[in-house]
Amino acid sequence: MALTGRQKPPCEHAFSPHDAVLRSAVPHVARRRFLTVTAAAAMLAFSTNRPARGATAVRELDAARITDNPFTLGVASGDPLPDSVLLWTRLAPQPFAEDGGLGQERVAVAWEVAADEWFVIVEQEGTATAHPEYAHSVHVDVKGLRSDSEYYYRFRVGSWISPVGRTRTSPAPGSDTSRLRLAAVACQAYQDGYYTAHRHLAQEDVDVVFFLGDYLYEYAVDSAGGARRYTDRKLPDVFNRETTTLADYRLRYSLYKSDPDLQAAHARHPFVVTWDDHETENNYAGPHDEKGSAPEEFLVRRAAAYRAYWENQPLRAEQLPNGPDARLYRRLTWGSLAQFDILDTRQYRSDQAYDDRPHAPGPESDDLARTLTGAAQERWLLDGWRDSDALWHVMPQQVCFSQRKFDLTAPARVSMDAWDGYRASRDRVMAGAKAAGIDNWMVLTGDVHVGYAFDLKDDFDDPQSKTLGTELTCTSVASGGNGSKKPDNWDTYMKANPHMKYYDGRRGYVRVELGRENAQADFRTVSAINTPEGTISTSASFVTEVGSPGLKSA
Repeated sequence: MALTGRQKPPCEHAFSPHDAVLRSAVPHVARRRFLTVTAAAAMLAFSTNRPARGATAVRELDAARITDNPFTLGVASGDPLPDSVLLWTRLAPQPFAEDGGLGQERVAVAWEVAADEWFVIVEQEGTATAHPEYAHSVHVDVKGLRSDSEYYYRFRVGSWISPVGRTRTSPAPGSDTSRLRLAAVACQAYQDGYYTAHRHLAQEDVDVVFFLGDYLYEYAVDSAGGARRYTDRKLPDVFNRETTTLADYRLRYSLYKSDPDLQAAHARHPFVVTWDDHETENNYAGPHDEKGSAPEEFLVRRAAAYRAYWENQPLRAEQLPNGPDARLYRRLTWGSLAQFDILDTRQYRSDQAYDDRPHAPGPESDDLARTLTGAAQERWLLDGWRDSDALWHVMPQQVCFSQRKFDLTAPARVSMDAWDGYRASRDRVMAGAKAAGIDNWMVLTGDVHVGYAFDLKDDFDDPQSKTLGTELTCTSVASGGNGSKKPDNWDTYMKANPHMKYYDGRRGYVRVELGRENAQADFRTVSAINTPEGTISTSASFVTEVGSPGLKSA
Protein backbone atom coordinates (compact mmCIF):
# COMPACT_ATOMS: atom_id res chain seq x y z
CA MET A 1 0.00 0.00 0.00
CA ALA A 2 10.10 -18.77 -2.47
CA LEU A 3 12.39 -18.01 -5.33
CA THR A 4 15.89 -19.38 -5.15
CA GLY A 5 18.93 -19.12 -7.40
CA ARG A 6 22.00 -21.23 -8.07
CA GLN A 7 25.18 -20.19 -6.32
CA LYS A 8 27.65 -18.30 -8.49
CA PRO A 9 31.28 -17.35 -7.94
CA PRO A 10 31.49 -14.14 -5.91
CA CYS A 11 32.46 -11.99 -8.88
CA GLU A 12 29.24 -12.95 -10.68
CA HIS A 13 26.83 -11.94 -7.93
CA ALA A 14 26.69 -8.28 -8.89
CA PHE A 15 23.56 -7.41 -10.85
CA SER A 16 24.14 -6.51 -14.49
CA PRO A 17 21.43 -4.28 -15.92
CA HIS A 18 21.81 -6.00 -19.28
CA ASP A 19 20.45 -9.23 -17.78
CA ALA A 20 17.06 -7.82 -16.77
CA VAL A 21 14.02 -9.69 -18.00
CA LEU A 22 11.56 -6.91 -18.66
CA ARG A 23 7.86 -7.64 -18.53
CA SER A 24 5.14 -5.27 -19.56
CA ALA A 25 1.41 -5.36 -19.00
CA VAL A 26 -1.22 -3.28 -20.72
CA PRO A 27 -3.51 -1.59 -18.17
CA HIS A 28 -7.20 -2.41 -18.38
CA VAL A 29 -9.02 0.90 -18.81
CA ALA A 30 -12.80 0.90 -18.36
CA ARG A 31 -13.67 4.42 -19.45
CA ARG A 32 -10.98 5.41 -21.95
CA ARG A 33 -9.23 3.30 -24.56
CA PHE A 34 -5.45 3.11 -24.37
CA LEU A 35 -3.58 3.08 -27.69
CA THR A 36 -0.57 0.80 -27.91
CA VAL A 37 1.26 3.49 -29.88
CA THR A 38 1.15 5.54 -26.68
CA ALA A 39 3.10 2.89 -24.78
CA ALA A 40 5.54 2.58 -27.66
CA ALA A 41 6.21 6.31 -27.67
CA ALA A 42 6.82 6.39 -23.92
CA MET A 43 9.04 3.31 -24.00
CA LEU A 44 11.12 4.83 -26.77
CA ALA A 45 11.85 7.81 -24.56
CA PHE A 46 13.65 5.63 -22.03
CA SER A 47 14.71 2.43 -23.80
CA THR A 48 17.95 3.94 -25.14
CA ASN A 49 19.29 5.28 -21.85
CA ARG A 50 20.93 2.02 -20.79
CA PRO A 51 24.58 1.25 -20.02
CA ALA A 52 26.55 0.67 -23.21
CA ARG A 53 28.69 -2.38 -23.84
CA GLY A 54 32.28 -2.88 -24.90
CA ALA A 55 34.22 -0.14 -26.60
CA THR A 56 31.27 2.26 -26.52
CA ALA A 57 30.94 2.04 -22.74
CA VAL A 58 31.64 5.14 -20.69
CA ARG A 59 35.03 5.19 -19.07
CA GLU A 60 35.65 4.19 -15.46
CA LEU A 61 36.37 6.87 -12.88
CA ASP A 62 39.55 6.51 -10.87
CA ALA A 63 38.25 6.14 -7.29
CA ALA A 64 41.20 8.15 -5.98
CA ARG A 65 39.62 11.20 -7.59
CA ILE A 66 36.55 10.95 -5.34
CA THR A 67 37.43 13.37 -2.56
CA ASP A 68 34.01 13.55 -0.86
CA ASN A 69 32.03 10.76 0.80
CA PRO A 70 30.08 8.98 -1.97
CA PHE A 71 27.75 7.17 0.47
CA THR A 72 25.65 10.20 1.46
CA LEU A 73 22.40 8.33 0.67
CA GLY A 74 23.11 5.35 2.90
CA VAL A 75 22.66 1.65 2.24
CA ALA A 76 19.68 -0.69 2.10
CA SER A 77 18.67 -4.29 1.57
CA GLY A 78 15.44 -5.88 0.46
CA ASP A 79 13.27 -8.79 -0.63
CA PRO A 80 14.94 -11.51 1.47
CA LEU A 81 14.83 -15.01 -0.02
CA PRO A 82 16.02 -18.29 1.58
CA ASP A 83 19.41 -18.08 -0.15
CA SER A 84 19.59 -14.48 -1.28
CA VAL A 85 19.12 -10.82 -0.40
CA LEU A 86 19.33 -7.70 -2.55
CA LEU A 87 21.85 -5.06 -1.42
CA TRP A 88 21.59 -1.42 -2.54
CA THR A 89 23.48 1.84 -2.42
CA ARG A 90 23.73 4.88 -4.67
CA LEU A 91 26.90 6.93 -5.01
CA ALA A 92 26.41 10.68 -4.63
CA PRO A 93 29.28 12.72 -3.15
CA GLN A 94 27.20 15.78 -4.09
CA PRO A 95 23.67 14.46 -3.53
CA PHE A 96 21.89 17.68 -4.55
CA ALA A 97 23.73 17.95 -7.86
CA GLU A 98 21.94 16.51 -10.89
CA ASP A 99 24.77 14.04 -11.61
CA GLY A 100 25.47 13.35 -7.92
CA GLY A 101 28.92 14.82 -8.36
CA LEU A 102 30.25 11.90 -10.42
CA GLY A 103 29.58 13.11 -13.94
CA GLN A 104 29.05 10.49 -16.64
CA GLU A 105 31.78 8.03 -15.63
CA ARG A 106 31.13 4.56 -14.23
CA VAL A 107 32.50 3.61 -10.83
CA ALA A 108 33.69 0.23 -9.49
CA VAL A 109 32.15 -0.56 -6.11
CA ALA A 110 33.41 -3.37 -3.86
CA TRP A 111 30.96 -5.10 -1.53
CA GLU A 112 31.24 -7.52 1.39
CA VAL A 113 28.79 -9.72 3.27
CA ALA A 114 29.84 -11.02 6.68
CA ALA A 115 28.45 -13.10 9.51
CA ASP A 116 29.46 -10.44 12.07
CA GLU A 117 29.24 -6.67 12.19
CA TRP A 118 33.04 -6.35 12.53
CA PHE A 119 33.60 -8.26 9.24
CA VAL A 120 35.94 -10.78 10.83
CA ILE A 121 34.12 -13.60 9.01
CA VAL A 122 33.54 -12.33 5.46
CA GLU A 123 31.40 -14.90 3.68
CA GLN A 124 31.07 -13.30 0.25
CA GLU A 125 32.57 -10.35 -1.57
CA GLY A 126 32.72 -8.98 -5.06
CA THR A 127 32.66 -5.89 -7.25
CA ALA A 128 29.71 -4.17 -8.90
CA THR A 129 29.55 -1.26 -11.30
CA ALA A 130 27.70 1.98 -10.61
CA HIS A 131 26.53 3.16 -14.02
CA PRO A 132 25.75 6.84 -14.67
CA GLU A 133 22.74 5.72 -16.73
CA TYR A 134 21.27 4.37 -13.48
CA ALA A 135 22.22 7.43 -11.41
CA HIS A 136 25.22 5.49 -10.03
CA SER A 137 22.96 3.14 -8.11
CA VAL A 138 24.17 -0.35 -7.21
CA HIS A 139 21.97 -3.44 -6.96
CA VAL A 140 23.80 -6.58 -5.81
CA ASP A 141 21.81 -9.82 -5.67
CA VAL A 142 23.90 -11.91 -3.29
CA LYS A 143 23.11 -15.60 -3.70
CA GLY A 144 24.31 -18.75 -1.94
CA LEU A 145 23.55 -17.50 1.58
CA ARG A 146 22.29 -19.64 4.47
CA SER A 147 18.56 -19.58 5.05
CA ASP A 148 17.05 -17.91 8.12
CA SER A 149 20.31 -16.14 8.94
CA GLU A 150 21.45 -12.65 9.87
CA TYR A 151 24.18 -10.93 7.85
CA TYR A 152 26.04 -7.63 7.74
CA TYR A 153 27.12 -5.83 4.59
CA ARG A 154 29.03 -2.77 3.41
CA PHE A 155 30.38 -1.16 0.25
CA ARG A 156 33.76 0.39 -0.58
CA VAL A 157 34.87 2.91 -3.20
CA GLY A 158 38.56 3.69 -3.08
CA SER A 159 39.29 4.64 0.54
CA TRP A 160 35.63 5.37 1.31
CA ILE A 161 33.64 2.75 3.26
CA SER A 162 29.87 2.87 3.55
CA PRO A 163 27.85 2.56 6.75
CA VAL A 164 27.31 -1.05 7.81
CA GLY A 165 23.92 -2.54 7.09
CA ARG A 166 22.20 -5.48 8.75
CA THR A 167 20.02 -7.84 6.78
CA ARG A 168 18.76 -11.42 6.82
CA THR A 169 17.52 -14.27 4.66
CA SER A 170 14.12 -15.90 4.98
CA PRO A 171 13.58 -19.46 6.28
CA ALA A 172 13.79 -22.37 3.85
CA PRO A 173 10.60 -23.26 1.95
CA GLY A 174 8.26 -25.36 4.07
CA SER A 175 10.36 -25.06 7.23
CA ASP A 176 8.48 -25.09 10.53
CA THR A 177 9.16 -21.47 11.44
CA SER A 178 7.55 -20.47 14.72
CA ARG A 179 7.31 -16.68 14.37
CA LEU A 180 7.95 -13.60 12.28
CA ARG A 181 8.03 -9.98 13.41
CA LEU A 182 7.36 -7.32 10.78
CA ALA A 183 6.62 -3.62 10.63
CA ALA A 184 4.51 -1.76 8.09
CA VAL A 185 5.09 1.90 7.22
CA ALA A 186 3.91 4.29 4.52
CA CYS A 187 3.55 7.90 3.41
CA GLN A 188 6.57 10.04 4.28
CA ALA A 189 6.02 13.53 2.86
CA TYR A 190 9.37 15.16 3.66
CA GLN A 191 7.88 18.63 3.91
CA ASP A 192 5.28 17.56 6.51
CA GLY A 193 7.71 16.81 9.33
CA TYR A 194 10.57 14.76 10.71
CA TYR A 195 10.98 11.00 10.28
CA THR A 196 10.69 10.31 13.98
CA ALA A 197 8.88 7.06 13.27
CA HIS A 198 11.88 5.78 11.30
CA ARG A 199 14.23 6.69 14.15
CA HIS A 200 12.22 4.46 16.50
CA LEU A 201 11.67 1.79 13.84
CA ALA A 202 15.45 1.43 13.54
CA GLN A 203 15.47 0.31 17.18
CA GLU A 204 12.69 -2.27 16.84
CA ASP A 205 13.37 -6.01 16.87
CA VAL A 206 11.72 -6.91 13.56
CA ASP A 207 12.73 -9.27 10.78
CA VAL A 208 11.48 -7.21 7.83
CA VAL A 209 9.81 -3.88 7.06
CA PHE A 210 7.06 -3.47 4.47
CA PHE A 211 6.85 -0.03 2.89
CA LEU A 212 3.33 0.37 1.50
CA GLY A 213 3.61 3.36 -0.79
CA ASP A 214 4.22 7.10 -1.00
CA TYR A 215 7.92 6.79 -0.26
CA LEU A 216 8.25 9.99 -2.24
CA TYR A 217 5.94 12.98 -2.84
CA GLU A 218 5.99 14.94 -6.06
CA TYR A 219 5.04 18.23 -4.40
CA ALA A 220 7.43 21.17 -4.03
CA VAL A 221 9.65 21.44 -0.94
CA ASP A 222 10.67 24.97 0.00
CA SER A 223 14.09 26.07 1.22
CA ALA A 224 13.10 25.60 4.89
CA GLY A 225 12.05 21.98 4.36
CA GLY A 226 8.37 22.80 4.84
CA ALA A 227 7.18 21.95 8.35
CA ARG A 228 10.75 21.06 9.35
CA ARG A 229 11.49 24.82 9.37
CA TYR A 230 15.23 24.57 8.98
CA THR A 231 17.12 27.53 10.38
CA ASP A 232 20.66 26.15 10.13
CA ARG A 233 20.53 25.37 6.42
CA LYS A 234 18.69 26.16 3.21
CA LEU A 235 17.55 23.60 0.66
CA PRO A 236 18.34 24.31 -3.00
CA ASP A 237 15.64 25.86 -5.19
CA VAL A 238 15.66 22.71 -7.36
CA PHE A 239 13.32 21.07 -4.83
CA ASN A 240 10.82 23.93 -4.85
CA ARG A 241 8.87 22.57 -7.83
CA GLU A 242 6.79 19.54 -8.68
CA THR A 243 8.69 16.50 -9.99
CA THR A 244 8.01 15.70 -13.64
CA THR A 245 11.32 14.64 -15.23
CA LEU A 246 13.80 11.86 -14.54
CA ALA A 247 16.26 14.41 -13.14
CA ASP A 248 13.52 15.80 -10.86
CA TYR A 249 12.64 12.40 -9.43
CA ARG A 250 16.26 11.42 -8.92
CA LEU A 251 16.97 14.63 -7.02
CA ARG A 252 13.87 14.23 -4.88
CA TYR A 253 15.02 10.75 -3.85
CA SER A 254 18.37 12.30 -2.95
CA LEU A 255 16.58 14.72 -0.63
CA TYR A 256 14.48 12.03 1.04
CA LYS A 257 17.33 9.56 1.36
CA SER A 258 19.59 12.18 2.92
CA ASP A 259 17.43 11.97 6.06
CA PRO A 260 19.46 10.22 8.82
CA ASP A 261 16.44 8.52 10.42
CA LEU A 262 15.35 6.95 7.13
CA GLN A 263 18.93 5.84 6.53
CA ALA A 264 19.03 4.25 9.98
CA ALA A 265 15.85 2.23 9.38
CA HIS A 266 17.14 0.97 6.02
CA ALA A 267 20.52 0.04 7.47
CA ARG A 268 18.94 -1.91 10.32
CA HIS A 269 16.22 -3.90 8.52
CA PRO A 270 15.59 -5.37 5.06
CA PHE A 271 12.70 -3.58 3.32
CA VAL A 272 10.04 -4.93 0.98
CA VAL A 273 8.73 -1.97 -0.98
CA THR A 274 5.72 -1.22 -3.15
CA TRP A 275 4.59 2.09 -4.56
CA ASP A 276 1.36 4.04 -4.49
CA ASP A 277 0.49 7.23 -6.37
CA HIS A 278 2.82 9.96 -5.10
CA GLU A 279 5.97 8.23 -6.30
CA THR A 280 4.61 9.39 -9.68
CA GLU A 281 1.61 11.75 -9.34
CA ASN A 282 -1.38 12.07 -7.00
CA ASN A 283 -4.20 9.57 -7.63
CA TYR A 284 -3.06 8.52 -11.09
CA ALA A 285 -4.83 5.49 -12.54
CA GLY A 286 -2.96 3.40 -15.10
CA PRO A 287 -2.15 5.77 -18.00
CA HIS A 288 -4.31 8.62 -16.62
CA ASP A 289 -3.17 11.44 -14.38
CA GLU A 290 -5.47 13.57 -12.24
CA LYS A 291 -5.12 16.57 -14.58
CA GLY A 292 -6.60 14.76 -17.57
CA SER A 293 -3.42 14.95 -19.63
CA ALA A 294 -3.09 12.94 -22.82
CA PRO A 295 -1.94 9.40 -21.90
CA GLU A 296 1.10 9.64 -24.18
CA GLU A 297 2.25 12.68 -22.20
CA PHE A 298 1.63 11.20 -18.78
CA LEU A 299 3.29 7.88 -19.61
CA VAL A 300 6.57 9.66 -20.34
CA ARG A 301 6.38 11.09 -16.82
CA ARG A 302 5.42 7.67 -15.44
CA ALA A 303 8.41 6.10 -17.16
CA ALA A 304 10.69 8.66 -15.48
CA ALA A 305 9.12 8.06 -12.07
CA TYR A 306 9.28 4.27 -12.37
CA ARG A 307 12.92 4.41 -13.50
CA ALA A 308 13.94 6.62 -10.55
CA TYR A 309 11.98 4.40 -8.16
CA TRP A 310 13.92 1.31 -9.21
CA GLU A 311 17.22 3.16 -9.08
CA ASN A 312 16.59 4.22 -5.49
CA GLN A 313 15.10 1.06 -3.97
CA PRO A 314 16.48 -2.39 -3.04
CA LEU A 315 14.80 -4.15 -5.96
CA ARG A 316 15.97 -6.96 -8.23
CA ALA A 317 16.40 -6.99 -12.00
CA GLU A 318 12.88 -8.34 -12.46
CA GLN A 319 11.50 -4.99 -11.29
CA LEU A 320 13.59 -2.86 -13.67
CA PRO A 321 11.07 -0.83 -15.72
CA ASN A 322 10.53 -1.24 -19.43
CA GLY A 323 9.60 2.31 -20.33
CA PRO A 324 6.37 3.15 -18.45
CA ASP A 325 5.79 -0.45 -17.32
CA ALA A 326 7.29 -2.36 -14.40
CA ARG A 327 6.36 -5.71 -12.84
CA LEU A 328 6.28 -4.72 -9.17
CA TYR A 329 3.80 -7.27 -7.80
CA ARG A 330 5.62 -10.29 -6.46
CA ARG A 331 5.48 -13.06 -3.86
CA LEU A 332 7.73 -13.87 -0.89
CA THR A 333 7.46 -16.61 1.72
CA TRP A 334 8.61 -17.13 5.30
CA GLY A 335 8.99 -20.90 5.65
CA SER A 336 5.57 -22.49 6.10
CA LEU A 337 4.46 -19.68 8.39
CA ALA A 338 3.54 -16.95 5.92
CA GLN A 339 3.10 -16.07 2.27
CA PHE A 340 3.30 -12.41 1.24
CA ASP A 341 1.54 -11.29 -1.93
CA ILE A 342 2.76 -7.75 -2.60
CA LEU A 343 0.31 -5.91 -4.85
CA ASP A 344 0.45 -2.97 -7.26
CA THR A 345 -2.93 -1.20 -7.24
CA ARG A 346 -1.89 1.79 -9.40
CA GLN A 347 -0.38 0.63 -12.66
CA TYR A 348 -3.22 -1.55 -13.95
CA ARG A 349 -6.33 0.03 -12.45
CA SER A 350 -9.36 1.39 -14.28
CA ASP A 351 -9.80 5.14 -14.06
CA GLN A 352 -11.58 6.30 -10.91
CA ALA A 353 -15.36 6.59 -11.14
CA TYR A 354 -17.33 9.79 -10.61
CA ASP A 355 -14.32 12.02 -11.30
CA ASP A 356 -12.58 10.58 -8.24
CA ARG A 357 -14.90 12.40 -5.80
CA PRO A 358 -16.31 10.76 -2.64
CA HIS A 359 -19.54 9.24 -3.91
CA ALA A 360 -22.09 6.61 -3.00
CA PRO A 361 -21.59 3.36 -4.94
CA GLY A 362 -23.45 3.50 -8.23
CA PRO A 363 -23.58 2.09 -11.75
CA GLU A 364 -20.32 3.76 -12.76
CA SER A 365 -18.26 2.47 -9.83
CA ASP A 366 -19.97 -0.93 -9.76
CA ASP A 367 -19.37 -1.78 -13.41
CA LEU A 368 -18.28 -5.44 -13.36
CA ALA A 369 -15.49 -4.71 -15.84
CA ARG A 370 -13.73 -2.33 -13.46
CA THR A 371 -10.51 -3.53 -11.88
CA LEU A 372 -8.01 -2.26 -9.33
CA THR A 373 -5.36 -4.89 -10.00
CA GLY A 374 -5.75 -5.72 -13.68
CA ALA A 375 -6.75 -9.19 -14.83
CA ALA A 376 -3.25 -10.70 -14.90
CA GLN A 377 -2.36 -9.63 -11.35
CA GLU A 378 -5.76 -10.78 -10.07
CA ARG A 379 -5.25 -14.26 -11.56
CA TRP A 380 -1.72 -14.37 -10.14
CA LEU A 381 -3.03 -13.52 -6.66
CA LEU A 382 -5.86 -16.05 -6.64
CA ASP A 383 -3.74 -18.82 -8.16
CA GLY A 384 -1.07 -18.16 -5.55
CA TRP A 385 -3.58 -18.61 -2.74
CA ARG A 386 -4.96 -21.78 -4.24
CA ASP A 387 -1.49 -23.34 -4.48
CA SER A 388 -0.27 -22.19 -1.04
CA ASP A 389 0.24 -24.25 2.12
CA ALA A 390 1.24 -21.27 4.28
CA LEU A 391 -0.47 -20.70 7.63
CA TRP A 392 -0.81 -16.92 7.19
CA HIS A 393 -1.59 -15.13 3.95
CA VAL A 394 -0.52 -11.51 4.15
CA MET A 395 -1.42 -9.04 1.39
CA PRO A 396 0.71 -5.86 1.56
CA GLN A 397 -0.89 -3.23 -0.68
CA GLN A 398 -1.76 0.43 -0.93
CA VAL A 399 -5.39 1.59 -0.46
CA CYS A 400 -8.17 0.69 2.00
CA PHE A 401 -9.55 -2.75 1.20
CA SER A 402 -12.42 -2.74 3.70
CA GLN A 403 -15.61 -0.78 3.21
CA ARG A 404 -15.23 2.69 4.72
CA LYS A 405 -18.40 4.78 4.83
CA PHE A 406 -17.94 8.52 5.27
CA ASP A 407 -21.52 9.26 6.39
CA LEU A 408 -24.16 8.02 8.81
CA THR A 409 -26.91 8.72 6.26
CA ALA A 410 -27.78 6.35 3.43
CA PRO A 411 -26.54 6.04 0.80
CA ALA A 412 -23.18 6.83 2.35
CA ARG A 413 -20.32 8.21 0.33
CA VAL A 414 -17.12 6.16 0.00
CA SER A 415 -13.72 6.70 -1.62
CA MET A 416 -13.58 6.20 -5.37
CA ASP A 417 -9.77 5.82 -5.14
CA ALA A 418 -9.86 2.84 -2.73
CA TRP A 419 -11.34 -0.65 -3.14
CA ASP A 420 -14.76 0.87 -2.34
CA GLY A 421 -14.63 2.44 -5.79
CA TYR A 422 -13.90 -0.98 -7.34
CA ARG A 423 -16.35 -3.22 -5.51
CA ALA A 424 -16.53 -5.84 -8.29
CA SER A 425 -12.76 -6.16 -8.12
CA ARG A 426 -12.90 -6.54 -4.32
CA ASP A 427 -15.71 -9.09 -4.59
CA ARG A 428 -13.63 -11.24 -6.94
CA VAL A 429 -10.66 -11.15 -4.58
CA MET A 430 -12.82 -12.04 -1.57
CA ALA A 431 -14.47 -14.86 -3.50
CA GLY A 432 -11.03 -16.14 -4.43
CA ALA A 433 -9.94 -16.11 -0.78
CA LYS A 434 -13.00 -18.13 0.21
CA ALA A 435 -12.58 -20.57 -2.68
CA ALA A 436 -8.94 -21.15 -1.72
CA GLY A 437 -9.88 -21.79 1.91
CA ILE A 438 -7.76 -18.94 3.24
CA ASP A 439 -8.44 -18.93 6.99
CA ASN A 440 -5.74 -16.56 8.24
CA TRP A 441 -5.84 -13.62 5.87
CA MET A 442 -4.26 -10.27 6.75
CA VAL A 443 -4.25 -7.16 4.58
CA LEU A 444 -1.59 -4.48 5.22
CA THR A 445 -2.50 -1.01 3.95
CA GLY A 446 -1.03 2.49 3.68
CA ASP A 447 -2.29 5.63 1.89
CA VAL A 448 -4.74 7.28 4.33
CA HIS A 449 -2.37 8.82 6.94
CA VAL A 450 -4.28 7.30 9.86
CA GLY A 451 -4.21 4.00 11.70
CA TYR A 452 -7.19 1.69 11.18
CA ALA A 453 -7.94 -1.87 12.25
CA PHE A 454 -10.76 -3.65 10.41
CA ASP A 455 -12.42 -7.02 10.41
CA LEU A 456 -12.87 -8.19 6.82
CA LYS A 457 -16.56 -9.10 6.60
CA ASP A 458 -18.22 -11.38 4.07
CA ASP A 459 -20.90 -8.67 3.88
CA PHE A 460 -19.69 -5.31 5.16
CA ASP A 461 -23.28 -4.11 5.55
CA ASP A 462 -24.11 -7.01 7.88
CA PRO A 463 -22.07 -6.93 11.12
CA GLN A 464 -23.20 -10.50 11.85
CA SER A 465 -21.78 -11.91 8.62
CA LYS A 466 -18.71 -14.12 8.65
CA THR A 467 -15.33 -12.53 9.33
CA LEU A 468 -12.86 -13.55 6.63
CA GLY A 469 -9.71 -11.84 7.88
CA THR A 470 -8.26 -8.60 9.19
CA GLU A 471 -6.91 -5.37 7.73
CA LEU A 472 -4.29 -3.19 9.40
CA THR A 473 -3.68 0.34 8.12
CA CYS A 474 -0.33 1.62 9.28
CA THR A 475 -0.88 5.45 9.34
CA SER A 476 1.91 7.64 7.94
CA VAL A 477 5.51 8.38 8.83
CA ALA A 478 5.07 12.12 8.25
CA SER A 479 2.26 12.90 5.81
CA GLY A 480 -0.45 15.00 7.42
CA GLY A 481 1.69 16.56 10.13
CA ASN A 482 1.32 15.63 13.80
CA GLY A 483 -2.27 14.46 13.50
CA SER A 484 -4.55 13.82 16.47
CA LYS A 485 -5.70 10.80 18.42
CA LYS A 486 -9.35 11.38 17.49
CA PRO A 487 -9.81 13.28 14.22
CA ASP A 488 -13.03 15.28 13.76
CA ASN A 489 -14.72 12.43 11.89
CA TRP A 490 -13.81 9.77 14.47
CA ASP A 491 -17.33 9.31 15.89
CA THR A 492 -18.91 9.21 12.43
CA TYR A 493 -16.48 6.64 11.07
CA MET A 494 -16.67 4.36 14.10
CA LYS A 495 -20.49 4.37 14.03
CA ALA A 496 -20.84 4.05 10.27
CA ASN A 497 -18.36 1.16 10.08
CA PRO A 498 -18.95 -1.38 12.89
CA HIS A 499 -16.18 -3.58 11.45
CA MET A 500 -13.71 -0.74 12.20
CA LYS A 501 -12.13 -1.65 15.54
CA TYR A 502 -9.55 1.14 15.78
CA TYR A 503 -8.98 4.62 14.39
CA ASP A 504 -6.10 6.95 15.36
CA GLY A 505 -4.88 9.97 13.41
CA ARG A 506 -1.31 10.24 14.73
CA ARG A 507 1.94 9.29 12.98
CA GLY A 508 3.82 6.02 13.40
CA TYR A 509 3.68 2.46 12.12
CA VAL A 510 2.19 -0.93 12.91
CA ARG A 511 4.26 -3.81 14.29
CA VAL A 512 2.97 -7.35 13.79
CA GLU A 513 4.11 -10.68 15.21
CA LEU A 514 2.86 -13.74 13.34
CA GLY A 515 2.87 -16.98 15.30
CA ARG A 516 1.53 -20.49 15.05
CA GLU A 517 -1.41 -19.78 17.35
CA ASN A 518 -2.17 -16.11 16.77
CA ALA A 519 -0.93 -12.79 15.47
CA GLN A 520 -0.53 -9.64 17.54
CA ALA A 521 -0.64 -6.15 16.04
CA ASP A 522 0.74 -3.16 17.96
CA PHE A 523 -0.05 0.33 16.72
CA ARG A 524 3.03 2.44 17.49
CA THR A 525 2.42 6.20 17.54
CA VAL A 526 4.83 9.10 17.95
CA SER A 527 4.11 12.15 20.10
CA ALA A 528 5.00 14.74 17.43
CA ILE A 529 6.89 15.16 14.16
CA ASN A 530 7.13 18.95 13.94
CA THR A 531 10.26 18.62 16.09
CA PRO A 532 12.89 15.85 15.81
CA GLU A 533 12.63 14.67 19.43
CA GLY A 534 9.26 12.92 19.52
CA THR A 535 8.72 9.85 21.71
CA ILE A 536 6.89 6.66 20.80
CA SER A 537 4.28 4.52 22.55
CA THR A 538 1.87 1.71 21.79
CA SER A 539 -1.60 3.20 21.41
CA ALA A 540 -3.45 -0.11 20.96
CA SER A 541 -2.77 -3.84 20.57
CA PHE A 542 -4.96 -6.49 18.96
CA VAL A 543 -4.83 -10.25 18.59
CA THR A 544 -6.34 -12.41 15.88
CA GLU A 545 -6.30 -16.18 16.42
CA VAL A 546 -5.36 -18.85 13.91
CA GLY A 547 -8.54 -20.38 12.52
CA SER A 548 -10.73 -17.72 14.14
CA PRO A 549 -10.45 -14.46 12.16
CA GLY A 550 -11.36 -11.22 13.89
CA LEU A 551 -9.60 -8.66 16.05
CA LYS A 552 -9.68 -8.78 19.83
CA SER A 553 -8.03 -6.31 22.19
CA ALA A 554 -4.76 -7.71 23.50
